[in-house]
Amino acid sequence: MPRLENIGCLATCANPSGQDDIGLIRDAALVWKDGIVRWAGSAAALPPEYAEEPAWDAGGRLVIPGLVDAHTHLAFGGWRADEFSDRIRGRSYLEIAGAGGGIASTVRATRALDEEALLVRSRRFLSGMVALGVTTVEAKSGYGLDLETELRLLRVYRRLDEMGPARVVATCLAAHVVPREWAADRTGYVRLIIDEILPAVAERGLADFVDVFVEEAAFSADQARRICKRGRALGLRPKLHVDQLSGGGGAELAAEVDAVSADHLESVSEAGIAALAEAGAVAVTLPLATLYLDQAPPPARALIDAGVAVAVATDFNPGTAPSYHLPFAMTLACVRQRMTPAEVLKGTTRYAARAVGLEGTVGSLEPGAAADFALIDAPSAEHWLYHLRPNACVATVVGGTIRHGHPAAAWLP
Repeated sequence: MPRLENIGCLATCANPSGQDDIGLIRDAALVWKDGIVRWAGSAAALPPEYAEEPAWDAGGRLVIPGLVDAHTHLAFGGWRADEFSDRIRGRSYLEIAGAGGGIASTVRATRALDEEALLVRSRRFLSGMVALGVTTVEAKSGYGLDLETELRLLRVYRRLDEMGPARVVATCLAAHVVPREWAADRTGYVRLIIDEILPAVAERGLADFVDVFVEEAAFSADQARRICKRGRALGLRPKLHVDQLSGGGGAELAAEVDAVSADHLESVSEAGIAALAEAGAVAVTLPLATLYLDQAPPPARALIDAGVAVAVATDFNPGTAPSYHLPFAMTLACVRQRMTPAEVLKGTTRYAARAVGLEGTVGSLEPGAAADFALIDAPSAEHWLYHLRPNACVATVVGGTIRHGHPAAAWLP
């Protein structure tokens, strides 16, 4: 039963409520067994039965629950660097998409890769995320947009979850956009999702969630209702991309269909905020996407003040958020969304875990939760997110197993 001692500051994030309550304990210790936390608290209060167990030295550092990236598009082919210059020159997201770029470009590149190529590429990204302190990743399909490729992407996620180095939660986003071959029959593509893709995904147990991009250039609210209803009947809980490029009652729709999370929300209305609070849905904000698209960020302060749990994620994808650096997204959330470091940490741990249906299992350090944690070379969350560095994560542990950190690192016994 190993323990981690000499923790300068431990953020347990054990309280399920209160965006800024990260459960700070100074001069702390942490004990786990068989990958599960058994005890967390002040070192002075360590129960005697744990005092003789093997100890790892945290070196007086900050220890946090393993970070949860609650919105990524992890498996894809190609990149879209050319669009970066286009956007700088003033072309909009919708203009680029209308010319055959955007998601359609990535769909072409993704369909061209076989499963092994996608697996190798995705696992490399996942390892990079773990090195930053991330231990759980939500990964969406949505770059296949046909039965064969959507299943291929979701099989990659299942294999990644089995292989490691992190936990992977899969979401079926076949309703990302309407593919070009269905442009003249959008209703027919919705039928394909409802009648073929979702049942095949559910039958094979390849996803936990169903997601829909609700936007004028993607899917209507009525289409989203139908897809979510079908997904729920098959055991897939709804999530929604809403109110990103324009307002249109997306948050209200998320509340109506009992979505676990409403993601993006740059254009959310006051009524939408109230609806999310009433429904208990998590608002997943994506600071990297708003940065790359030069958008005003979502009103995180208004969401928090209304009682909505606000998560922060990367939206890692090859076009509008081409980085999996969650700590950078966290700093952006502080600066651009006016969230405090404590609020952001809660939003990338416990509340992010809630957004992927794993609250109490990951995202907190309390008895019964997974022993997923990261050692951060900083005295506090404030200092960590203020003093932005390439990587302040000294070590990452998933289920009590070291997944990042050199074996000869000073924090080991």
